[in-house]
Amino acid sequence: MEFLAAAIAVGLGALGAGLGNGMIVKSTVESIARQPEAANRLQTTMFIGVGIVEVIPLAATVIAFLIMFT
Repeated sequence: MEFLAAAIAVGLGALGAGLGNGMIVKSTVESIARQPEAANRLQTTMFIGVGIVEVIPLAATVIAFLIMFT
């Protein structure tokens, strides 16, 4: 049962991160299409946001290992 809980934790973490990254990139591309002169600033902000969102699956993996080995 612990392995199932761990798999669900990692799966939901990855799903959330994937959806979040998609929304961030979609919004950035739309913004660049509207204001091409702000592309550099928008891309920098996007990369910071994507990096922060990528913490979610890492945290889910740590939680999964804690569930499996405790």
